[in-house]
Amino acid sequence: MPVEPLSQKEIEERLAELPGWSLDGDLLARSYHLPSHFAATAMVVHIAQVQEELDHHSDLTLGYNTISLTVNTHSVGGAVTELDFKLARRVEALAPGHGAH
Repeated sequence: MPVEPLSQKEIEERLAELPGWSLDGDLLARSYHLPSHFAATAMVVHIAQVQEELDHHSDLTLGYNTISLTVNTHSVGGAVTELDFKLARRVEALAPGHGAH
């Protein structure tokens, strides 16, 4: 199934359902704070597993006890698509299990 860019209105509607996520230019963006470096590293590994399942890989930055993600779909020229939101929702679902906020 081909992936299509979302309109600005569609992006805003979906962002309203994902507190903490924002649009940064043409990227969905979110940062998380975790209780320790080990917890942050474990969450990065978990996110990488989700990315592999979806065959959709974001830019992911690991700090001491922080993680930052930026997401867009390269195959449609770097636009935001439903696939980006699918990844964001999956990351949001796993975050509490790692103590992320």
